[in-house]
Parts: sequence; structure tokens; C-alpha cells
Amino acid sequence: MGLLLVITTLVFVFFLLTVLTVAWITFFTYYWTPMHIRRFMRRQGVHGPSPKFLVGNLKDSASMVSASIASDMDFISHDIVSRLMPHYVLWSKIYGMCARAEDSLCKKFIYWYGSEPRLCLTDTDMIKELLSSKYVQLTGKSWLQRQGSKNLIGDGLLMANGSNWFHQRHVVAPAFMADKLKSHVGYMVECTRQMIKSLVEDVGSGQSEVEIGAYMTRLTGDIISRTGFDSSYEKGKKIFQLLERLQSLTAQSSRYLWIPGSRYFPSKYRREIKQLKEQVDRVLMEIIDCRKEAAEFGRSSASGRGLLEMLLDEVQKKRDDGLSYSLKLVMDECKTFFFAGHETSALLLTWTIMLLATNPSWQEKARSEVAEVCGRLPPSAEDLPKLTSLHLIINESLRLYPPATLLPRMAFQDMKLGDLMIPKGLSIWIPVLAIHHDEDIWGKDANEFQPERFAGRSFSLTRHFLPFAAGPRNCVGQAYAMMEAKIVLAMFLSAFSFTISNNYRHAPINVLTLRPKHGVLVHLTPLDY
Repeated sequence: MGLLLVITTLVFVFFLLTVLTVAWITFFTYYWTPMHIRRFMRRQGVHGPSPKFLVGNLKDSASMVSASIASDMDFISHDIVSRLMPHYVLWSKIYGMCARAEDSLCKKFIYWYGSEPRLCLTDTDMIKELLSSKYVQLTGKSWLQRQGSKNLIGDGLLMANGSNWFHQRHVVAPAFMADKLKSHVGYMVECTRQMIKSLVEDVGSGQSEVEIGAYMTRLTGDIISRTGFDSSYEKGKKIFQLLERLQSLTAQSSRYLWIPGSRYFPSKYRREIKQLKEQVDRVLMEIIDCRKEAAEFGRSSASGRGLLEMLLDEVQKKRDDGLSYSLKLVMDECKTFFFAGHETSALLLTWTIMLLATNPSWQEKARSEVAEVCGRLPPSAEDLPKLTSLHLIINESLRLYPPATLLPRMAFQDMKLGDLMIPKGLSIWIPVLAIHHDEDIWGKDANEFQPERFAGRSFSLTRHFLPFAAGPRNCVGQAYAMMEAKIVLAMFLSAFSFTISNNYRHAPINVLTLRPKHGVLVHLTPLDY
């Protein structure tokens, strides 16, 4: 009896301590810290909607977005900020106006995503400072972001902070250097040729109307599988399907509140995420084992050492600073680049084709340029810089429909940004989509497709144009994405003329990335390719 009493007492004490710990963390996380930051920012003149206990402004923003995207747009319009970011439009009008009329671009306000305070910032001078090397160690991805994406991309480069980010960036950067990228041109051309062949066959069978997004998704998946992981699309297909489902669940999870200790309570939702993650890891291990086996037998890809081989080399290195790569981190990096190199590139191509399908004069201008530069051959690495009109078109597509509509950074310690003191724990959210559509920056035609706006002005627009972020933490695959887009679009323009289908329904939505809800339906007419 005595032993049983002792065990019962210990269990009770442990339970009581757990409850008190969770209550203490919840109190500081959801009340004390938010109230402190709110008062601190209000003293500096930064206001926002009143947060509700525990949920902040999460329910308000979620309900506004749900209502705005519930129906399709009545016609094809690129004025999509109010559709995708209605809470930004409302709160910036109420709370974000500056004291001086000449400061119309410095709209800023604070709102609450659960317990996380978020400063919405559009001042481009302050944004440039924030994204500079000055703050690269002082800011990064918040715990809430990392928690939300841990099952999708884990601790890969996109979610890394501090010394881990420096090390991981240093490891993967050589895979995206100019010489390495040139070696991928052959793969990109061959994959695109196969896609065009498939489209020609489908059109020849009477299917002149196609959902082009599906073809671009398969194409970019094939390219990243071959160039980054020396694997065919069929091997990568399982990963893409699983990551797509994980992406959807991750987006759904962002609508719900996280409570300390909640991960210990099983649910159907968490079980599904766990099962999907385990399946992704299994398929990745198969690809990794194949690469190890190929290395042992001296078989290498035509493009030489790919990203996966560079990552596996890091696993063998022993470091004293604790920054060595593990197999888990290798798999997280693979998921990051499978996701980024596949999803965002496919969306860039899909939105660009939609824009060209609705702007025939620019489509013909780009096609004529491709014919002049490349003749009847696929573009070479030397041809790509000469495709200037295509470059303007791609930039304008990224401006109107940036795959990533928000750019977040959290302050890891108190710091001064412009005329503001930023307290530790405050997240700064840069509304890329809103900045890209701001009439004060781009003019009254900000919501129109006008690629010529980038001609000769790229330097002056750098701080306003953020599809790949900016500064040291910019997208490491930026040059890869632009090269891929030019090659695919050049070959596509040479093979087809195209118009938007009458059945196309314009309905941009945000599911972590900016995508067309119903895809992009186009009519294709094969050319003498």
C-alpha cells in the first residue's frame, strides 16, 4: 500500500506540474507577451485591430479571406489584392495611414495571428534595411512558422535560422552557380521537348483545349527530379503527390490555434500528417539509397555532381561546431527543393502562359524574338540573355502573380529599424502582393499587364520587386528558375500559338502559394515546330 501511495502521489505531482507549466506558458504566450508588445508598439504610433484572447485576429482574417474567395471573379482582372488579402486592405485603411501625406507608402499596422504579433510593413526603405546583411542574424523564421511547416519541409534551408542557415546556404549554393546551371540546359530542353510532344499528341487527338497548369507541373517536376536528384519524374511523382497533400494540410493547419502540449493529443488530422510525412521520407530514402549505390559503382549523372550528391557528401564530414548534416536534414533539404523547384516554377509558367494567352500582341512579340535569336533550334545558354522581351514578360508575371505573396521575418532580439524600435518576438510581414500592385509605386496601371515597365528600370525597382525576396536570404534558386522559365516558354512559343478558353474561370487563391483555383484552360494551335 505504501508503494502504491508513493506512485500515486508522484503521478499526481507530475500531472499537477504539467498542468501548471502549460498554464504558465499559455499565460505568457497568449497574454503577457502580446500585451507587452502591443503597448510598446502603440507608444510608437503603430496600431491595429484589437486582438481576442488566444486567437488574436485569426478568426477575423480567416473569415474575410473565406468570404472574398468564395466565388470566382466576374472577369479576368489582375486587381487581386482585395480578393486574397481583404484584411490587409481593411486594416491598412483604418490603422495604417501615415501622419504625413507624402508618406503614403509607409503604411504599417500590427495584427495578431493567434499569439504571434505581426507588423505589416510596406515602407520599402525599411524593407530594404530589414532584408540587408545587417539583420540576417537578428531575424529569421518564427517558431510558429517552423512549427507549421515542419512536416512539409522540416529544417531545410527555407526554415533555417542563424548559423544553421549560413551553413546550409553555403552547402547548397554551389549547385546553383552559373557553370552548374549551364550543365542543366540539356536536361531542361529534353524535358520540355517531351512535354511539347505530349501536347501535340493530345491536340492531334482532338483535345485542343488543355489545362496547361497540369502539364507545367509535370514538366517542372521532371526537370527538378533530373537536375537536382538524377531521378526520373516517375520516381519523383510519389513525392510530389504526397507533398501536395501535405501542403494542403499545412495550409489548413494555419487556420487553427496552437496550444502548448497539444501535439501530445492524438487526432485524425495529426495522424494523417504523420502518415504522409513517413511516406515522403520512405520514398526519399529510396532515392538516396539509389544515389549512394550509383556513387559506389562510379555511375554519375550527365550533369555531374547534383544537389543530392553535395548534400550526401556533407553527411560524411565531421564538424566540431555541431553543424554537420544528418540524413534527416538531407531529406528536409530534398523536400524543400522538390517543393520550391517544382511548385513555384510551375506556377510561374502557368500564370505567364495565362497572361500571354490574354495578350496576343506580347505573345507574338516574344515568339518573333525567339525565332530571331534561336532560329528553329531550342535555346542555348548563350541565347537566354538575348531574350529580353521574354525577360520583361516573366518579370511582369512575377509582379502580378508572385508565387509567394508574403515575406516574413521575426525579430530575435530588440532592434532599431528605420524610426521604429522593434521588440524581440515581433514578426514583420512584408505583403509582397500588395507592394507589387501599389499604384503609388507602379502607377495607375499597376493592375495591368505592361511588361515594358521593367525595360531599363530594373535597378530603380529593386526595392519594390520582391518575388525572390532580397538581400542575403534571397531565393538561392532564382537564377535556376529564370533560366528554366525562359527555356520552357521559348520552346512553348515556338511550338504553339494559344488563346484563353471561354471556359477559363479566373479565381486566384492562396494555398501557401498563389495558384489558379480551377487551373488555366487554353486553346492550343500547333505551329511548324
